[in-house]
Amino acid sequence: MDFKVNTVHFTADQKLVDFIQGKVKKLELMYDRIIASEIYLRLDKNEEKENKIAEVKLLLPGNELFAKKQCKSFEEAADLAVSALKKQVERHKAKTA
Repeated sequence: MDFKVNTVHFTADQKLVDFIQGKVKKLELMYDRIIASEIYLRLDKNEEKENKIAEVKLLLPGNELFAKKQCKSFEEAADLAVSALKKQVERHKAKTA
C-alpha cells in the first residue's frame, strides 16, 4: 500500500507520521486490497482547542473511502478517523464478498 502524508500550515515530525502510518497499516491487515492511503493534517485557524484536523482517504479497487475528524491532537484525530474507516472497510468487504 502506498502511504502519503500531506500537512497544511505546519511540518509534521517523524514520530507523528510513524504513529499515523502504524494506525493505517492495521487497516491493511483487515483488507489486503487497499491500493493507497492519503492523509491530510491541517491546523484550523480558529482559537478553539480542537483545531487539529485529520483527513484519511483510502483508495480501493473501484472505490474510495474517506473519514475526517477534528480533535485536540493529531494523534486523537487520526485514531478516530482510522476507527471510522475500519467500519467502512468492514462494510465494503461484506458487500464485495
